[in-house]
Amino acid sequence: MKNRVRFLVVMWLALGGLVSTAMAQKAAVAPIDTTRRPNGTRPDSLRRRFDQERLLNGIKAYTKRKTIAGKAAAALFNFTERREEQAGLDAALLDRQYDRHSYKIVRRINIRTLTAFGYSITDSARVPRNILEKSGNLLHVRTSRARVRQVLLFRVGEELEPQDLAESERLLRQTPELLDARVFVNERTSSTDSVDVEIVTKDVFSLSGSLEVRDVGAGIIGLRDQNFLGMGHQFRNSYEYGRNSPQPWTYEGSYQVPFRNFIYGEARYYNEYQNKRGGITLGRGFYSINTKYAGSLTLNFYDQGAVLPLPDGSPQVVPDGEQPIYTPQRYSTQDAWFGRSLPMPSYDLGYENPARLIVAARVLRTSYTQRPTPDYFNSGAVLGTVGYSVRRYYKDKYLFGFGRTEDIPTGTLLSATLGYEVNERQNRHYYGMRASTASYSPRGGYFYMSGEFGSYVTRPNNDWQQGLISTELLYFTRLYHAGNFQWRHFLWSRNAIGLHRRPGEQLLAIEGDRGLRGFSPATNLRGTSRIVLNYETTVFTPVSFLGFRLAALVFADAAWLNVNTPNRTLPIHEKPYTGFGVGLRFRNEYLPLRTFQILLGFYPRGLTTPNGFSIYESSRSYYDFSDFSFGQPGAVIYE
Repeated sequence: MKNRVRFLVVMWLALGGLVSTAMAQKAAVAPIDTTRRPNGTRPDSLRRRFDQERLLNGIKAYTKRKTIAGKAAAALFNFTERREEQAGLDAALLDRQYDRHSYKIVRRINIRTLTAFGYSITDSARVPRNILEKSGNLLHVRTSRARVRQVLLFRVGEELEPQDLAESERLLRQTPELLDARVFVNERTSSTDSVDVEIVTKDVFSLSGSLEVRDVGAGIIGLRDQNFLGMGHQFRNSYEYGRNSPQPWTYEGSYQVPFRNFIYGEARYYNEYQNKRGGITLGRGFYSINTKYAGSLTLNFYDQGAVLPLPDGSPQVVPDGEQPIYTPQRYSTQDAWFGRSLPMPSYDLGYENPARLIVAARVLRTSYTQRPTPDYFNSGAVLGTVGYSVRRYYKDKYLFGFGRTEDIPTGTLLSATLGYEVNERQNRHYYGMRASTASYSPRGGYFYMSGEFGSYVTRPNNDWQQGLISTELLYFTRLYHAGNFQWRHFLWSRNAIGLHRRPGEQLLAIEGDRGLRGFSPATNLRGTSRIVLNYETTVFTPVSFLGFRLAALVFADAAWLNVNTPNRTLPIHEKPYTGFGVGLRFRNEYLPLRTFQILLGFYPRGLTTPNGFSIYESSRSYYDFSDFSFGQPGAVIYE
């Protein structure tokens, strides 16, 4: 009888815990109620939070009893800490130190911004000491407090939702103009129903320039500012000269402006021989796991040359040092999309399910003013996507940075896209799908794998057109140690297989970031399919100079490009282009131009230099992580 009474008490506590948890989840997503009750008082949010914690703690304590009722309660409710949390999974989001302040009113937000050099976010006594630090700060415009407020998820006078502090800190760290950030509650001035929030940020030096020398009269000059006038505006300019083409120069530039609620606007322009494009965008992405709405509006224009087959249908064979015959094409696109994220239910008390179900729709219109062949036509398309996304983050060092704590995204992304295109010749359906996953462990390293397929289909003859299969694999080993030296091995594979592309659609290249690092071909190499393999060993040394850390690297790259056999799908029948080399990589975490590297590469074929050697300087990181956030619905990108 006694055990039966205890079991009934446990079930009553369980139902109470489930009801209170459901109320808490509803309160977390509902709009903030700023209205007052008839007696002029606000709802007692602090008491509500304590009641929930009392019920959960009572159930948790009861599950530890060794009675029959206690074992039954333990079978119903799981309070075991997850293994991923113990491993540091998403350290910012899972930091629970400020849970006792949830649902309190934000009374004040005090923001302190530190300039780039000489200051420390953890040591308030640290100040610039030498002439280099002081001179650098004179050239730097400190981030404004208004820009910091744009990134925060809470406002003065609003209730502090759970994880707002930790999530705001993570978002501040991810902004390109900030090196680090701390968001915490001032415990001395906060009360039982309101809090004062303190925010400290540290800037990076926003101005940067780059010089990439490829030959005596060839190279790339870059100028950029990631925090123009301290407002978070970004402008980028890159000018390449000495190209082996009728237009010996290339220009690329953009200007981006952030607004409140993570809305941004961007204008961009690119000018290369037979490849000019530009456009503007206004939108907002799924910047956080709790973001409900996202979308954008984009206008683009293109002026490009298409390399068409010869009249007999055979491909153009271009001798070394000459250019193919281009046929002009000019068109514009208008693009708009909207997405909604829906949280998945959680069946574990005290744990928020990171999975999200995302639905999105997109409208895209393409208008030609000059067509290379009749196969290029005006069109309008409607696309819809259903996706499933899980995002988690680990913390580690010496991946792409040189000792700075880095966020490693892991998770799963699945999506299916259906579309319908209306054009001047024949309406087409579009089918696409994408799957990606990543895992990480300090002992096993990081493994990322993704695959994507998309193609248009005409009915009723089931003619598949403009298809693409795209795959990617990235793996790096654990961090090895030998004295003060540390190193990792990287392996990267990226493949793009074109299926039933239109005549002249040979847009895939293998130079630069798309294939062989440091490789500048003698002719304009383009193909319909591409397979790329990259290997690198990076050794992090204890050597540093003027804030730059030094690493040495050895690399080997190989790329297959389907150039002369467009009738074949896979490019493995072609002779591969290869590159082998060594280099030095410098990195300064306090500068926007954080990476600077000098590489000496040997390329057996494809270069204009007779000996096959090339000195390559670059300020751009070769590898990067792929996040599991959801973007706009669309066809697989063929580039």
